[in-house]
Amino acid sequence: MNSMVITRADQERTPKGPAAQRVEVWARQLHQEEDGLATAEYGIVMLAAVGFAGLLVAVLSSGTARGLLTGIIERALSF
Repeated sequence: MNSMVITRADQERTPKGPAAQRVEVWARQLHQEEDGLATAEYGIVMLAAVGFAGLLVAVLSSGTARGLLTGIIERALSF
């Protein structure tokens, strides 16, 4: 199956009505509005990761968790 390739020259030769021009303007504006979105998403994920790491440190540094981990390691090494 052949795929149709539209070149820049083909696009310039194609007459565009007002509706097509409005769609192009809308698409361009939508793309510009989303430019910083990826950065914001990475920031939110980074904050969640730091929060989870802090929670993990708090749990693992408690006496109960330390005792459980020590028991597991001692049992594993006693074989």
